[in-house]
Amino acid sequence: MAASARGAREASGHTIGVTCSLWPRPANQWIREEVRTTSFPDRIITLIARGDAYVVLPGGTGTLAELAMAWELMNKSVLAATVGGKKPLLLLGSYWEPVITCLDQEPRLVSPTAAGHVEAMELITLVAGVREAAELLAARLRNQ
Repeated sequence: MAASARGAREASGHTIGVTCSLWPRPANQWIREEVRTTSFPDRIITLIARGDAYVVLPGGTGTLAELAMAWELMNKSVLAATVGGKKPLLLLGSYWEPVITCLDQEPRLVSPTAAGHVEAMELITLVAGVREAAELLAARLRNQ
């Protein structure tokens, strides 16, 4: 996370670090504003609520939990009621492809009464690299 925060700061961006009291270490040196939470679930909800978009980098189970929560809240339209609706959700690189391939096997719900229903797979975008992610985010956020 330090690398992404450093890049944002070097580009004159405002960096916010959402930390958790379960892990006592402070935010990294590139964070301008720290938001402290008391539990891991609170941290995830705070990350989702504060984000305009989500770029998911390769990571471990914590990153998977963050991805799953943001994706599921958008999939069930709960995010719309709580923090502003469907937002860009980008998965960077090929790291997450096996997870997406596995989840894409889930039977799709097709119902004539489900007006406006969006398939879960339509909520995510796999991007090859940083440049593609930046260009896609700039275009999507400009059009909101």
